[in-house]
Amino acid sequence: MGHKIAEVIIEDGQLKHVDKKLPGGKIKAHLVYDIAEEGVSETEVMRIVKETAGIYKNIDVGVETRRLRESWERNVRK
Repeated sequence: MGHKIAEVIIEDGQLKHVDKKLPGGKIKAHLVYDIAEEGVSETEVMRIVKETAGIYKNIDVGVETRRLRESWERNVRK
């Protein structure tokens, strides 16, 4: 299964803007969104990394989680 990214704006649970045409039929999608007030728990980050890292063999989820968390925290302060 391939992955493509579409930038969208959802307002009150409704799609308000999509930056490109979406394919017809049934679409399986991962919804990733930003919430400035809330952080993601380390457990949740580890689950996401493990779930999405299936194409990499021998990934160390703990190391990758720390690396991601550090990069996110650096980007927030900018």
